[in-house]
Amino acid sequence: MADYDYDLFTIGAGSGGVRASRVSAEFGARVAVAEERYLGGTCVNAGCIPKKLLVYASHYGSDFEDCAAYGWTLGARSFDWATLIENKDREIERLNGVYARLLDAAGVERIEGRAHIVDPHTVAVGERRLTAANILVATGSWPNVPDVPGVEHAITSNEAFHLKSLPERVAVVGGGYIAVEFAGIFHGLGAETVQLYRGPLFLRGFDDDVRAALAEEMRKRGIDLRFEATVEKIEKTGAGLVATLNDRSAVEVDQILYATGRLPLTGDLGLEAAGVELDSKGAVVVDAYSRSSVPSIWAIGDATDRINLTPVAINEGIALANTLFNDRPTIPDHEDVPSAVFSHPPIGTVGLTETEARERYGEVEIYRSRFRPLRHTLTGSEETTLMKLIVDRASDRVVGAHMVGPDAAEILQGLAIAVKCRATKAQFDATIGINPTAAEEFVTMRSPV
Repeated sequence: MADYDYDLFTIGAGSGGVRASRVSAEFGARVAVAEERYLGGTCVNAGCIPKKLLVYASHYGSDFEDCAAYGWTLGARSFDWATLIENKDREIERLNGVYARLLDAAGVERIEGRAHIVDPHTVAVGERRLTAANILVATGSWPNVPDVPGVEHAITSNEAFHLKSLPERVAVVGGGYIAVEFAGIFHGLGAETVQLYRGPLFLRGFDDDVRAALAEEMRKRGIDLRFEATVEKIEKTGAGLVATLNDRSAVEVDQILYATGRLPLTGDLGLEAAGVELDSKGAVVVDAYSRSSVPSIWAIGDATDRINLTPVAINEGIALANTLFNDRPTIPDHEDVPSAVFSHPPIGTVGLTETEARERYGEVEIYRSRFRPLRHTLTGSEETTLMKLIVDRASDRVVGAHMVGPDAAEILQGLAIAVKCRATKAQFDATIGINPTAAEEFVTMRSPV
């Protein structure tokens, strides 16, 4: 590889690209990474981290209401959006610095600018021409907004993190996890919120019981959910924005956020000219080892549109480094990947949905529990928690676990280990619960429904 400037040239310094670059350098490879925007990618700058900080902020309103039942008396309170955004920005800036130091410590050369693939072994960044034995595409994804008249007046999640003020009335368009999360954020912070989705029920791909339970809980909180609703046009008026829907009704708001999916950010990189195969969405087509149709060009993360989660991109990056520079060819593991939706209330899930399990195994047993959390026995809140286990009847193995309720993500992370280890329902039943907790319900459900 001495004939090239680098052993690995990474395009994109998001979580996957950074991890692949760092680990490759630690294995002795000569590595450079080019980034045109910000270190840390979507997750750190316009995704997981800032979103979770806003989710934390949005929970305080209901917490303040609940505390009276426990003897607390609060004085006057108010919320200041500008303070939240300023503090969020400070934390993101700190994380940008952390990523820079990690790359520097590993000996990875950082290059600021947009990289363009010239040929299978050459990358251009500005006027520079750099060569590499291997090129890694880790450019992530970008919000996709449909072509609707007036859509230029709307924003995406990218802009939502930088609004100058909190809108009083918000419409969120979309039915994926980003849409339900932002609907909860805006509503929790005090905005009048409506969520519009074109299908009969949001969160397609999640377990049907989970989808229905979340819709019920969001409506209890006062979020205006409207399914089978599409925006036909958007008009700007002196009082804000007016969205005309497919049923000819109108929604008047101050801000419209589109969360209608994301597409791989692979355009204008020179991939097709270099011979790299892309699918209809623009995702890089890769084999099990993340190699593209061009042997020297690889891709990981959202750019491949496999499982678009930060920990998955990191896992793919580590596998790639082992494959290329540690003499240990590694296929990234995409089975039983746990995930969470930080909605109000949150979702945690791992393994198969009930529909998927029936298709794969045929005979399954379903264990399901719906109850009011102990905390709300004093507050009077009607919020309920849903827990669900899906068991392959032939092997007794738990093949899916799902939850809607407080701390769902924290609880499901532990259950993900059990599912990954192919634990059986009998082993769940033999596990002593921690009392009193919601989590103990997962080891005390005895009768299938």
